[in-house]
Amino acid sequence: MCGIFGIRDNADAARITHLGLYSLQHRGQESAGIVAVSANGEAQMVRKMGLVSDGFEEDRIASLHGPIAIGHTRYSTAGTSTIDNAQPVFVRFRGGHIALAHNGNLTNAVALRGALEAEGSIFASTMDSEVIVHRIAKSRAAKPEEQLAEALRGAEGAYSLLVVIGTTLLAARDPNGFRPLTMGRLGDSWVFASETCALDIVGATIVRDVAPGEIIAVDAEGMRTLQFPAAPTLHRCVFEYIYFARPDSRIFGASVDRARRALGRQLALEQPAPSADLVFAVPDSSNAAALGYAEASGLRLEHALIRNHYVGRTFIQPTQEGRDAKVKVKYNAVREVLEGKSVVMVDDSIVRGTTTRGLVALLRGAGAREVHMRVSSPPITGPCYYGIDTPERAELIAANMSIDEVGRAIGVDSLGYLSIEGMLASVPGGPSGFCHACFSGQYPTQPPVDIKRYRSVV
Repeated sequence: MCGIFGIRDNADAARITHLGLYSLQHRGQESAGIVAVSANGEAQMVRKMGLVSDGFEEDRIASLHGPIAIGHTRYSTAGTSTIDNAQPVFVRFRGGHIALAHNGNLTNAVALRGALEAEGSIFASTMDSEVIVHRIAKSRAAKPEEQLAEALRGAEGAYSLLVVIGTTLLAARDPNGFRPLTMGRLGDSWVFASETCALDIVGATIVRDVAPGEIIAVDAEGMRTLQFPAAPTLHRCVFEYIYFARPDSRIFGASVDRARRALGRQLALEQPAPSADLVFAVPDSSNAAALGYAEASGLRLEHALIRNHYVGRTFIQPTQEGRDAKVKVKYNAVREVLEGKSVVMVDDSIVRGTTTRGLVALLRGAGAREVHMRVSSPPITGPCYYGIDTPERAELIAANMSIDEVGRAIGVDSLGYLSIEGMLASVPGGPSGFCHACFSGQYPTQPPVDIKRYRSVV
């Protein structure tokens, strides 16, 4: 999962992009980058490992001149976390330069890369995103949007893209609509971002989503679109509503906060906890779901876990060691709330179980009499190939244990998940039009055949 931001026709393009990336930090914490392009097509780039707030000095941002900029925050779904794999990807070719920021995964990246290498292409990274850059560079189409369309022909999987070819800014979304991408206006500037919260921080007005299968081109002549057929049934990622997106965002045309409250209310109907005294969230992504659970159950909502906000999201840490270490310093329990109580802990998901097991031990240590775990999504039983770090079933606790076994493994008195039907009925625009392969095993595209090679290039 990654965050992308882009703007055209603004003298402060790089500075605005830098600000927008702050609102997309939750989508990737491994690296960040900005490419700025001047009116005459000269491009400059800055990329770094770590957070947006670490190392992008003001004078460095000020040195990125031009009215066009795109930015990226990276969360690698597999492969190596190195500066070579930081984005935006930037190359020079016969037509000038190409800069590209990508959110998603190409499921046939191995085959596409192999074909390019057989023709002599040399890759500088292990990212699937670089495949798209090489295919753009090979295109003989006249217009940038046609070059991008040609490059994407035959590409399978998930992609929301921001691309600069020369002085043309392009935005594109795959025909299935897996990942969000929205468009806004800031004065005379066009702005694009993964989530609307990034438009809010820069003062832009929401216009609409980039449509599935749409390419939007913005240049000196204005804006134009190129539409290739959307999939007969859309497959928007339901996990965006459950976990990834910020609650103050609107994605896929609807409020994330309202979706999570609805998930929590449905969870309370399906998985009540009659003996409980109170309910609380695993902050922060589960706050709205816990509020919905409290509303529907009548239980008192409490703040029983305090999160250290100077520690990032544990799920999107690139290594298990990183996840384990951050759990230990990320949360603390409020003994005065928990001691002697039977409690309901609401979380949005259980992926590997390591975070949850540590939290339950924390609650027991603070004196909780009973711990009832309620999850506002179904059990994750399959890998995701569209941008989430669950590529192997062996890493997924619910793929290898029954619900009762998972409950015993994490140490709770009871465990209840939301049903797939309840989840799809709760999210805006449901029950159809969503990808839920990680819960149901129903993949909308052909999964990669060689998983080991796939992991090495995404």
